[in-house]
Amino acid sequence: MRWLLVFLLAFLLFNGLHGWLRRLGLGRLPGDLKFRLGGREWYLPLASSLILSLLAGGLGMLI
Repeated sequence: MRWLLVFLLAFLLFNGLHGWLRRLGLGRLPGDLKFRLGGREWYLPLASSLILSLLAGGLGMLI
């Protein structure tokens, strides 16, 4: 349950800071999906969210 919460928080953080994190290289990883559907562009940063959740979990363990 804890990992799910960390993953969801990382996903929300990534979507909020998408422009800034893209300059760092996150958002272009092999597991990040980007597609057009219904005239709208959809973005699913699965690999980037996993990396961010691991970083957040590591920080949580240290604190």
